[in-house]
Amino acid sequence: MDYDVIVVGARVAGSATAMLLARAGLRVLVVDRARFPSDTLSTHQVQLPGGALLRRWGILDRLIESGTPAARGALFDTGSAVLRGDYPPHDGVDAVYSPRRTLLDTLLIDEARAAGATIEEGFIVSELIGDDRVTGIRGRAKNATTDRAVTANLVIGADGKHSTIARAAHARSYRARPPASAACYAYFADLPVKGGEVYTRPDRMVGLWPTGDNLTIVYLGVPVARFPAVRDEPGFRAAVSEVADLGERLAAATRAEHLRGTTDLPGLMRKPYGPGWALAGDAGLVMDPITGQGIGNALRDADALAQAILSDHHRAFRDYHRRRDAARRPVYDLTARFASFRPDRAGELLFPILAENPAQVSRFLGVLTGTVPIRDFFSPPNLRGIVGTRTLLRMMVARARALA
Repeated sequence: MDYDVIVVGARVAGSATAMLLARAGLRVLVVDRARFPSDTLSTHQVQLPGGALLRRWGILDRLIESGTPAARGALFDTGSAVLRGDYPPHDGVDAVYSPRRTLLDTLLIDEARAAGATIEEGFIVSELIGDDRVTGIRGRAKNATTDRAVTANLVIGADGKHSTIARAAHARSYRARPPASAACYAYFADLPVKGGEVYTRPDRMVGLWPTGDNLTIVYLGVPVARFPAVRDEPGFRAAVSEVADLGERLAAATRAEHLRGTTDLPGLMRKPYGPGWALAGDAGLVMDPITGQGIGNALRDADALAQAILSDHHRAFRDYHRRRDAARRPVYDLTARFASFRPDRAGELLFPILAENPAQVSRFLGVLTGTVPIRDFFSPPNLRGIVGTRTLLRMMVARARALA
């Protein structure tokens, strides 16, 4: 075999996996059709569990030194209540970071290369090779005239939600959800934020987060049917400006780059392994970006998949699959609920009372960033302690009616 592992896709999931495997001494090839640094549609958010992995790998400090600011707390405004609090620290990290992908992806690729991985940019994979077991890839550099085959003991698809590797390997998909929301975002100068800001309304969600170069990301999520009304700058500005005091603040700010937007936001889970192949990041599990989980999921996949590959246990890949799904299903379902923009009477009862409880506000922010289990926070005993028995019963009735 030419390599121990070939990784298809050099963004977060792929480059992080390659870095970890190369650090362990494996011969790793990474290919990507893009050339770096290059941008891509992204939530930008590195939630606390992802930040903890970057810290463990020696990358978080470089991200911060390169100008990525920390958001150590957040404002969560539902219209009827405003929650303010700090994130509960997790493994030495106490903030959400929102780096530009031109920075984050390049840092990870550089670390993979420094660890000994071979990186081929501008390489397009056309097919997998092998019969009963995948044994490599076939493809070509963008300036080449003929395909070439490269062999490996394992091929990893880290090539996004429309993964060529997942399709070629016939990876089984399940729990699929069609796009329910559309997303737009832009960068603005002279729009200061202290921490992150999230505004939820019946027909939109707006998020503000600090990023590099003293810019602020302004994110807008709307039901997919409303995308034509917000896909240009006037529509985007109008939709954001109708929320809280954002109209005045946005009017004083300057857009730094063009508006980006998409409706290509499905939910999908795939079986992430088979004979000679595995999947990581959005190739294996993708969810709507409205909860900002994509980068963190990719980093956690890289960590778990690398451990499975380096393990001698014959059930390592099966365990990788099982643990991934057990950890992600609750937030996958919560994300689908946010993206549907369905009325939430239970939330209307909860949030005004929750806003008066700083400790529980911090735990709720921990739910959003992935450090507090959803089941723990929304368990009946915890909710009873926040709102009391009578209100909890009203919430349960409201939720049952919503699901009926």
